[in-house]
Amino acid sequence: MPQSMAAAGFHYRAFISYSHQDKAWADWLHKALETYAIPKRLVGQATTAGVIPRRLTPIFRDRDELASAHDLGREVNAALAQSANLVVICSPNSATSHWVNEEVLAYKRLGRSERIFCLIVDGEPNASDLPGREAEECFAPALCYQLDADGQPTIERAEPVAADARAGKDGKNNAKLKLIAGMLDAGFDALKQRELRRRTRRMTAIAALALVVMTVTTILAVFALISRHDAVVAQQAAERRQKQAEGLVNFMLGDLNTKLRQVDRLDILNSVDDRAMAYFKLLPVTDVNATTLAQRAKALQKIGDVRTNQSRLSDALVAFEEALRLNQQLVEQFPHDPARQNAYGENLLWIGFNDWNQGKLDLAEDHFMQAMAALQRAVTLGPGDAKVQQNLALAYLDLGQVAQARGELGAAHAHYLAYLDISTRMAKTHPADVLWRDFIADAYADLGALALTRGHLEEAVQDAYDNQRLMTQVMARSPNNRQLQGDLMTSNAILGRTLALTGNTPAGIQHVRTAVDMAATLIAFDPTHTDWQDSHAYYSRLLGHLLLEQGQLDAAIRTIAVSTTTLEKLVASDPAHSDWRSDLAEAQLEAARLALARHRSNAAEALAKKAAANAQKLLAGPSPAADAIRIQASTELLLGQLAADAGNAKGATTYRQSAVARLRPLATNSADPRDLSLWVEALLATDARAQAQPAIETLRKMGYRPSGFIARLHAHGIDYPADAALSQRIAQLTSASTAIPLPRGPQSH
Repeated sequence: MPQSMAAAGFHYRAFISYSHQDKAWADWLHKALETYAIPKRLVGQATTAGVIPRRLTPIFRDRDELASAHDLGREVNAALAQSANLVVICSPNSATSHWVNEEVLAYKRLGRSERIFCLIVDGEPNASDLPGREAEECFAPALCYQLDADGQPTIERAEPVAADARAGKDGKNNAKLKLIAGMLDAGFDALKQRELRRRTRRMTAIAALALVVMTVTTILAVFALISRHDAVVAQQAAERRQKQAEGLVNFMLGDLNTKLRQVDRLDILNSVDDRAMAYFKLLPVTDVNATTLAQRAKALQKIGDVRTNQSRLSDALVAFEEALRLNQQLVEQFPHDPARQNAYGENLLWIGFNDWNQGKLDLAEDHFMQAMAALQRAVTLGPGDAKVQQNLALAYLDLGQVAQARGELGAAHAHYLAYLDISTRMAKTHPADVLWRDFIADAYADLGALALTRGHLEEAVQDAYDNQRLMTQVMARSPNNRQLQGDLMTSNAILGRTLALTGNTPAGIQHVRTAVDMAATLIAFDPTHTDWQDSHAYYSRLLGHLLLEQGQLDAAIRTIAVSTTTLEKLVASDPAHSDWRSDLAEAQLEAARLALARHRSNAAEALAKKAAANAQKLLAGPSPAADAIRIQASTELLLGQLAADAGNAKGATTYRQSAVARLRPLATNSADPRDLSLWVEALLATDARAQAQPAIETLRKMGYRPSGFIARLHAHGIDYPADAALSQRIAQLTSASTAIPLPRGPQSH
């Protein structure tokens, strides 16, 4: 007869091995195993796994001691030895985790390979055997190979026992039951049938409860009919109270909301908007008139706005779409009312912005175009309305950003100029309204970004300075406005990045560090504001990059660590947010470069593969952006360098040729110095120096002079002299007039 677990000397039913990035899955599995009630008819039966217990407790799951340890540690090794089973949560995260691999090896060396069970939560089994899909591998290397007599991995393949929790596979519940069946050596069907019987009993109880609720509701309805006469008597008093309540709601959604928005108190905005919605839900259907519908739509849109700033995009979309339904009713009812058209158009802008945040460029463009049509109708009906002009300007801005993301630079340029034209005209008409000056500054930021993309570095520097100067003046008029503080933060970061591209790295570091400090101040004011968290992480990564290029490794370590930690949390909270995933991939790539600079090849490789996996997810999206291509190519170049350093010439060539092929379409059609410099790096890595020379000369004439790029050229023996006249003109921009800039017109761009 098989021994029980206790008799065999095991203290734990299972040890859960996982990557810290899969903590949510570990939490779920731990709870699912320890709370599972084993069917009574199975309890006490003897199997090859021992006597079946009543509960699967205790389960060992503890990562705290691994943070600073160089090996598994005494406690973890002891826990592995005292565990009847090892359950490995398998994903691309765990496949590259040093600790997961070591835990599997340690457990196998105990002679218990047959008691290892896998739970697949992401990635693809054995993807490392598929060219180009290595980053999707979900099995740690130790799971895939047998050990020899000395406990060392061999080339003999192993077949891990796995339950697959992914959608379209076993699913969460069946995967859990398969794991339990394997741990107990009990039949999966027996556990599954028991689960079905439990569900049937639960549904029967719910149906009975529903019948009771229906009966009670019917009785209450009868009493309501009897009491209706009394309600008629109180109707006039109720109408007076409703008018008072609507006045309060108008204040909550108007003046109060505006003041809270200026200080970006999302927590209080949440409470205000939720109170307004609670009021609307209490109104009888017969009391819902056009005014109430408009209020309700306004409340829903503001709630969606707050949810967007908290990056709860799915929740935000629900609010926006319900508001759109109400606004559409009002537009149909009042087709000649500019306020209704404006509200409808603004609503569509928010939905398009939601699409944009999820990387859905086609959907975003469609909603922005619908918004543009509604807002142009509103302009025709009420041409002097500042609110309509504001939304129309934003529609041009949004369409410009979509066009730029697609590489349609001419269209983007036209949209940005239209945005600038409206903003300038309205600033002259409303000189006391800082909003329009903020819009003008924003227009210069976008035109500067576009100038950079088109290879006009001198113009990009000019626009960055204009943007930063104007935002400083706007802030002086409204120093406590948190939104404007956020805009000034962005201005400093853009200026710092652009200056660094022209070779003025010390000034670039100074401006970017200012942006990082401003982001930290804003987060201290409201720690729940995810946009500020993302900005802090993004600018910290940029600062780390500049510090790394200056050789300040210790300072770079701190800032890049802040960036990756923050972005990992943000992406875990909303995996669909494409901007966050792109930022995380860039931060992981920067961390990999830093690890390489510190001669830590294994860490550099692991980080580069994580960056590549995130870039791959972005490339698989509906409208992949150029950033994802750059990140993927950059990781391939870094992995190629690591392979070359390790003496793997064939692997290095494969990675580098893949990067060249990936970048060729981008570099052929792009004037963006970021694309051209990466193209040069890829060609030089494949010894195609002659092919790289035209791009090098183009970059030189642009005034592109980052210190790291120049150092890489010199390492290949390539001279890269500065264009003296261009360098002097760019330097003179620093001391240019601080007057508020006016639009320079299409001819200057």
